[in-house]
Amino acid sequence: MVEHRHFRDAAAAVGTSQPALSGALAALEESLGAQLVERTTRKVIITPLGERVAAHARRVLAALHELTQEVEAARRPFTGPLHLGVIPTVAPYLLPTVLRLVRDQYPQLDLHVHEERTAALLDGLAGGRLDLLLLALPAGGSAPTRDIPLFDEDFVLVTAPDHPLAGRTDVPRDALLDLDVLLLEEGHCLRDQALDLCREVGADPAGGSTRAAGLSTLVQLVAGGLGVTLLPATALAVESGRADRLAAVHFADPAPGRRIGLAARPGSARGAEYDRFADSLRTVLAQLPVRIVGP
Repeated sequence: MVEHRHFRDAAAAVGTSQPALSGALAALEESLGAQLVERTTRKVIITPLGERVAAHARRVLAALHELTQEVEAARRPFTGPLHLGVIPTVAPYLLPTVLRLVRDQYPQLDLHVHEERTAALLDGLAGGRLDLLLLALPAGGSAPTRDIPLFDEDFVLVTAPDHPLAGRTDVPRDALLDLDVLLLEEGHCLRDQALDLCREVGADPAGGSTRAAGLSTLVQLVAGGLGVTLLPATALAVESGRADRLAAVHFADPAPGRRIGLAARPGSARGAEYDRFADSLRTVLAQLPVRIVGP
């Protein structure tokens, strides 16, 4: 109800009827002796007490979910549902490998994949909606996480094929000072990492109001001559295949890059299971252009 502010939408979200949900809420209010919602003709307004009760309910549901996981993990590791959150700049490039691993080694695992930006993933993890995240580390966020590193990867500069830097493998970072670097829109951690790199060398990313929701759009903008962009090494093969007017430029050592890993709730009942899953992932991900790192 707090999320939807409407009886019909909230009832549909939980798979019940509107009268049943309204009756259950009225019974809860009667039991507590307090009003939790204000009912109007157009929408539902949550009272301040209702907001606090909802927050408590979320914590109770998260604890119940954790208890269920603990029992299931103790009985049979790598079985039952696992809700894996993945950031958009990782999902298209690593998921084929991850899904093959699950299919071949953990066939009893009921994997559910959620592609969302970092902030939404961290909220989902803290609230119990998600069990495990695959994202750039450190995970950050307001709630603590247990980070499990998997690998480091370099950033690669992508340009038009007639660009003066095209094909070079020894470009210094300060070359960014003279380039129009296109970025993802706000909310992507890769955007923040690219901005940090540009600020490190004193560069001012260009593009004006030009922003892309995904890496595929960014490379199309580069192919169209609007500038250059930074791609993670794991994305290069896939994205360069989408446009025939691209060239890769590699930075001189030490190249800028990012660390990718898993994030879980501290003290999760499935912690040992996640460690074993990380070990398996490191083995299969070693075939990619990355540097595997241990815990």
